Amino acid sequence: MAIFEIKNLSFSYPSAPDMKALDNISLDIEKGQYVTLCGKSGSGKTTLLKNLKTVLAPTGKLSGEILFDSRPLKDIGLKEQSSKIGYVMQNPENQTVTDKVWHELAFGLESLGCAQKVMRARVAEMASYFGIHLWFHKNVSELSGGQKQLLNLASIMAMQPSVLILDEPTSQLDPIAASDFLNTIRKINLELGTTVIISEHRLEEVFHVSDKVIVMENGSIIANDEPRRVGDYLKAENHDMFAAMPSPVRIYYNAKSNLTCPLTVKEGREWLSGHLKGVKIKKSFIEQTKRLSEIKRPVLSLKEVWFRYERTSQDVLRDVNFEVEKGSLHAVVGGNAAGKSTLLKCCCGLIRPYRGKVLIDGKRIEKYKYEDLYNSNVAMLSQDVQCLFVKKTVREDLLEMLDKKTQDKESIVSSIADKCEITNLLDSHPYDLSGGEQQRAALAKVLLTNPQILLLDEPTKGMDAFFKIKFYRILSKLKNDGVTVIMVSHDIEFCAKYADAVSMFFDGSVITTNTPNEFFSHNSFYTTAANRMSRHIFDNAVTDEDVLYLAALNKNEI
Repeated sequence: MAIFEIKNLSFSYPSAPDMKALDNISLDIEKGQYVTLCGKSGSGKTTLLKNLKTVLAPTGKLSGEILFDSRPLKDIGLKEQSSKIGYVMQNPENQTVTDKVWHELAFGLESLGCAQKVMRARVAEMASYFGIHLWFHKNVSELSGGQKQLLNLASIMAMQPSVLILDEPTSQLDPIAASDFLNTIRKINLELGTTVIISEHRLEEVFHVSDKVIVMENGSIIANDEPRRVGDYLKAENHDMFAAMPSPVRIYYNAKSNLTCPLTVKEGREWLSGHLKGVKIKKSFIEQTKRLSEIKRPVLSLKEVWFRYERTSQDVLRDVNFEVEKGSLHAVVGGNAAGKSTLLKCCCGLIRPYRGKVLIDGKRIEKYKYEDLYNSNVAMLSQDVQCLFVKKTVREDLLEMLDKKTQDKESIVSSIADKCEITNLLDSHPYDLSGGEQQRAALAKVLLTNPQILLLDEPTKGMDAFFKIKFYRILSKLKNDGVTVIMVSHDIEFCAKYADAVSMFFDGSVITTNTPNEFFSHNSFYTTAANRMSRHIFDNAVTDEDVLYLAALNKNEI
């Protein structure tokens, strides 16, 4: 029996009445299913999900019908919707409403008028189930991004919803926290029978467990089937979204094999063993094309840097020593709340360490005048890109970045909009954009400052796999122009494929720096799916291309 029936649903935003964000969508979602929704940024995923709960539905022109449990959704009261339809947003900051963890867990139940004894029991149960009892009395402001997202999930599950809707819930989580979070979602689906509808760009953890995968493009559904068939369809159509498929799927279809397509890392290992059965492995490693050399004149250098936010609080940065080569793409990885974002703020002078030195081009950062430091020198794209938008349209936000004396402003804005693929969004309100579109618009705004050092905090958050390739081309062009890019990221696949150097940040300090190949080939969890599925045969393959190259080489196909 269908829990959601969507019939001929169309929707358009007031800022673009002639462009349909949803275009005649018809879809049934059965009770107890695990449904994954994917597609490029701006394809309509978030718009569709928000229309499944009327209190979150965006303003605009809507036609068609949505039935929940065989009743029109619009006729179901907000109280019933709140208890039966749970919604976890992309940014956990947007969903927390109280100051204490225990109060956040109880807030939804209080709003529903739940009896105190029942409320206490449910809060205790959820706190124990999710491991929240260890930080039950903390302030919400003290929690990491992963803890806040887990708290949001627990708060919703305390109301025992029939459906759990999640919009890019792991976009701000490190790889280990993301895996744990998604495993919890799967457990909820299996053990409680809760229907799960999840929108996700990182498909490694959700693709194989899905009962069906829905692919959206330009507001329409182009594929709606079980995972293997969706992979078959996207490859046969040579569709851009094939780039978003999990590594085992991408590797399988780009190799010459008649075996069954693997969906998981485990299946990928078994497939690779079968694919190379009887083959004598002549070469098991990728030759290093570049090694980490000593930096003679770093463009950015931190020496013995210490920082804490309050005099009585713990140090966030502890004896940090960090150097970056000019014209390189340097990635920094590590767990949530490790201090990576604080590191970036220190690099651009937003905060001042109480001990140690920050040098830019060999000159201490406090010696720079404000206009010299931030005018065509250092720029930072923060994790919360919405804080950059202060105007009513994207175009106005971009024009704001240009000096009053600048000639041909419209041409400059048009050029940067084309580069970041937001030309069709220029007249939209920034808050009407999807997460990925906001990320691209914010990037365009920062690039208009023409920085020589570009600091990026989770820049690929919300970006689809196809635009990530274009995003690297933008960064590559900047590098060729001498721009240095320092990127804090949880996107292991992106860092492994495109970074020049990778640093691990742990316990307030940079503990190691190496080339992507050397760094990711020696880790168990901070590594790629391609490495995990091939390490029993190959020594240091970390990208899909590495695995395909070594497999073809050993089979004498190249």
